[in-house]
Amino acid sequence: MKKQLLVLFLSVLTLVSCSDDNNNSSGEKTGTLTGKVTTINTHKAVGGALVFAFDDDHNIYHTYTNATGDFELDAPIGDREVYIQTGDGSNFRTKIDVVVEENQTKQLEESLLRLDQVARIAYVSGNYDSIEDIITSLGYVAESITFSQLSDYNIVSEYDIIFLNCGSISGGIWNNATVTTNLAKFVTNGGSLYASDWAVAYLIGGSRYSTMCGDAGGFISDATLCSTNTGNMGTLNASITNTALANAIGLSTLDIEYDLGSWQKIISVDETFWEVLVRDSTTNEALMIKTNSFFDSSLVGNPVGNPQNSDWITICHQPDENSSTPITITIDASSWPAHQAHGDTLGSCTGTGTGGTIYYTTFHNHANENIGNSQLILEHVILNL
Repeated sequence: MKKQLLVLFLSVLTLVSCSDDNNNSSGEKTGTLTGKVTTINTHKAVGGALVFAFDDDHNIYHTYTNATGDFELDAPIGDREVYIQTGDGSNFRTKIDVVVEENQTKQLEESLLRLDQVARIAYVSGNYDSIEDIITSLGYVAESITFSQLSDYNIVSEYDIIFLNCGSISGGIWNNATVTTNLAKFVTNGGSLYASDWAVAYLIGGSRYSTMCGDAGGFISDATLCSTNTGNMGTLNASITNTALANAIGLSTLDIEYDLGSWQKIISVDETFWEVLVRDSTTNEALMIKTNSFFDSSLVGNPVGNPQNSDWITICHQPDENSSTPITITIDASSWPAHQAHGDTLGSCTGTGTGGTIYYTTFHNHANENIGNSQLILEHVILNL
């Protein structure tokens, strides 16, 4: 299964910035590939997708799509495999064969550049949220599971991504240790989670939501996050503090509507464990956070995910002439020996162990309501888990 292999070396460096794209200092003869990356069925533009190819020495040539999904990639000449990935490439990716001609520009057909879902995705229905509707609007498939099914790791482990909607907790999470242990096991072994508003209780404890710092339950250390149900109704002007996210959706600020009487306000967050992606422009408080840092070594060995991912591995590609910093990518396992000889290492460049990603948003999506530009953020989250 994907992501089972133990990491050999860990790196805390981040992905290469767009300013490093298409840097060919090696003198390799190249041609140019252009195109537009879109979702599989609805053909929506995918911003922030990584597009890359390798030369014969496994040096990487890469770029990122802009907010309209367009890219321009300088690639080494000859018969090449071009990869398109979002996130670390383990859940959404596409690979195509291309002939690159020296000093020629080739426009690739959009039909070849549609981002495939290789992940198996589940969601738990909530009373106030419906992330599955946005997944469907992108043309992808999510399966419904119940809160009680989270107690069965045989079910949980079938998925690569699980979305936890606000209001999806039945009873209280503080007395459902099996659920939270299963989620911890799921993330440790490469599964990724999305939680919104009240669903923070899955992470840090509480009842149906978190009422105070240090609530009982959950699997994330209370020292890294405190959230209480004290947010007020209203519209907040938010700033997107993650450059890659801002570039991907083409926005640096937006208004986010909080239309319920109370919501889970983030009181404190350890920014060495969590990355803050969106903040309140006025108070600087975190509104959306992400981590790849959760990993429990006692829970290793319970593989997760779709079997079709078993022949693919996530690696940290080390710097070369065309890349100044390491890049996390997912590749066909058969090509691993050549990448290992190049100096690449198993696992994410930024994660801990083989753990997956966790996103938490204080704001909702609503199935039949206009949520404005925050939908662009949520679409990005879905594709980058």
